[in-house]
Parts: sequence; C-alpha cells; structure tokens
Amino acid sequence: MRRIRLSAGAAVIALALTTAFAPAAAAAATGPNAVVVWNANAQTAIYEVARQPPYVAPRSFAMVQGAVYDAVNAIAGTPYQPYLIAPRAHRGDSADAAVAAAAHRVLVSLFPEQTAALDDMYADSLAAIPDGRGKTGGIAIGTATADAMIAARRNDGVFGPQTWTVGTAPGQWRPTPPTNAADAAWVGDLKPFVIPRNDMFRTAGPPALTSARYARDLNEVKAIGGANSTVRTQDQTEAAKWWHDRRLTEWEIKRQLAVTQRLTTLQTARMFAMADVANADSLIACFNEKRYWSFWRPVTAVQEADNDGNPATTGDPAWMPLLVTPPFPDYTSGHTCSTATVMDALRVFFGRDDIPFSAYSADSGTTRSFGSFSAAVDEVVEARIWGGVHFRTADQRGVQVGDGVARYVLTHEFRRR
Repeated sequence: MRRIRLSAGAAVIALALTTAFAPAAAAAATGPNAVVVWNANAQTAIYEVARQPPYVAPRSFAMVQGAVYDAVNAIAGTPYQPYLIAPRAHRGDSADAAVAAAAHRVLVSLFPEQTAALDDMYADSLAAIPDGRGKTGGIAIGTATADAMIAARRNDGVFGPQTWTVGTAPGQWRPTPPTNAADAAWVGDLKPFVIPRNDMFRTAGPPALTSARYARDLNEVKAIGGANSTVRTQDQTEAAKWWHDRRLTEWEIKRQLAVTQRLTTLQTARMFAMADVANADSLIACFNEKRYWSFWRPVTAVQEADNDGNPATTGDPAWMPLLVTPPFPDYTSGHTCSTATVMDALRVFFGRDDIPFSAYSADSGTTRSFGSFSAAVDEVVEARIWGGVHFRTADQRGVQVGDGVARYVLTHEFRRR
C-alpha cells in the first residue's frame, strides 16, 4: 500500500525555489553517475530490446526511477519524502550499489526474458564497488525499494482488455491508414502513480465540427501537415520527425542535464523520478481523455471533410500526413501531454526555465537545441501539426493536461521533508 500522504503545501514555484539542489547527506560518488548509467540501461531494456512504445514505456521508467529514488533518498538520510518506502540505512552504505540493485530488480521483473543481459549489466556495476558492508547494505536497500515498487504496481491494469470505440460518423475515431491499427486503450484505465483519479483533468473537449475553430484547425493541418505539403519548411519537416522519434528525446535530455549541471547521485535520482513518475500519470490522464472523446485524426478528417457539415472545409480523399498516425484517437495529444509534464518537472527541479539543452534523433538524423524548457513545449505543439497527426486544439489541450498533472504530482511528491 502507498504510505499516507502529507497534505499539499506551497505552490509549485515556491517548491522549486526551496528544494532545488539540496545537498546530499552522503558523499557524492567519484565515478560515473550510477543513476545515469542505469537509466541508459533501462532504455536498452525497455525500448531497444523490448520495443515498448511511448505510451507503454513511461510506466516502466516510472517504476525503475521511483525505486531508484527511494533507495538513494534513504541512503542520503531521507531528506525528501519517500515515494513508497525509506528502508533503514547505515553510514557507508553504497548509493551506487543501491541504484544498481533497485534498477536491476525492477527491470528483471518487467522483462524476465532479458535476465541474462540484465545480470551482466548488474555484475559490471557491482564489480566497480569494493566488497564490504557498504556494498551489501546498498544492495539490501535497493532490493527493498524495488520489491516495494513491484508490489505497488501488481495488478495495476497494464495490458488490459479495453478497446477503443470505433465510429463511422463525422468526428468519430476510426483506425487510420496505412496500418489501420488500434492499440493502448488500457492506458486510460491504468492505476495512477500519484493522481487520485484518471479523469480529474477532463477538458472541455474538441471544438464542434461546425465551428470556426475546427475549420481553422483542419485547414491548418491540411496545408502544413500533409506528406506533400508545399508550405512546410525543411526545418519544420525535420522538427516533426525529431519529435516523432520513438526513443522519446526526453531520455537523452535528462541524462545530458544530469551531466552538464553536475548533479549528485541524489539530485539525479530525484530529478528522474519527478519527471518519469509525473510523465506516467500524464499519459494515463491523456489516454483517459482519448477514450472519453474518441475524436477522429486529421487523416480521416481531411479525407472526409466534405461530410463534416462545415462550409469552411473541403475534403481531399488522397491526403496523407507526413508521419504515420499513431493507433488511437486524436484528442488530446499524448506527446504534448508528456512533453509538458517532463519540462514542467525539470523547470521545478532546477527552479528556472532558461537552461539550454539539445538532443540527437536517429530517426531524423538531426540535433535540435533549445534555450529553455518552455521553448521545447512550444515547439512540440507545432511539430505534431507539421507532422499531420494532431489538430492544434488537441496539442494545446494536451499541454493543459500535462501542466495540471505536473502541478499535482510535484505538489504531493518528492518534496523536502
């Protein structure tokens, strides 16, 4: 069971100013940051091998980083609220051993077929730590926090039997070409990590098909998001592909920030947990929206615009988007929900917005750079339109949901005790 929560305290911005970069009780490790190493190992297991898509992977990352955070926090003297538990630690317990044990144990529970490869990673990590009480103590703490996380997520609804509602009338979602697939309806019913209800961030819904706003949304994505668009620039095309990268550029961004901002093991563990736990709940709230509104995607809407009842739109049966449309409804945008939440978490952690960062996408073959966290959110809103997979309203309301989830999670979790 979850521990009893403390009541909500100061506003999120005040939280940022009072908790960012708090000193760790334990000495910082002199070698590679174990949290960064095991986050990269988690990416290998979760995406590169298991190929979990971006609406499944957040649960796995949240489990790993939540357990890692609890382990490192306990060894540091529990300066922050535990997410689940704070095992008793002793002076000299190895934070690096705790990180490795927590991450390894959660990943093996998620991917037992990868046990041999994960065991090799684990052995490499432990080999760099001197044998002794500190090492065994760290392993015991990491094992305890991992077991608590595994137990907390047992029977949480992952990969459930839910299906999307498929319609045929204007505005109703239906599978889209070229895959005509339907997937991940269960995400909207997944047990949240923090938020009390999956539907607590319900929005007003997509604009009416006969409205001027809907016509603007459709005509915009039709013009700039098509595979053969003549108005989209090369940079916009690259941005659309960059943001569509299934590896989720947030992984590289967080690891980069941990290095460039010289974070300690505790700081890194807390930052990753803040971002990944909030992100998992953001996707849950977003997919709950998708199931509730079941709104059609741009590819269907443009092709069938002659039947939408709006005199300001015209259909193009041959229109296709630049990107392959994901296999679920449009509203709200999962990518903007997720990006807004992650960037909010980073802004709160650092207590400022204007920290530069960049990331490389293998899918686009390009690196994109940003001067602030808010600049990244602004661009992803546009990029999903440039890619032809979302309407502007779906993107904007996705940011609204993501902001709301981030505010709630970061007000109730990971605070200084």
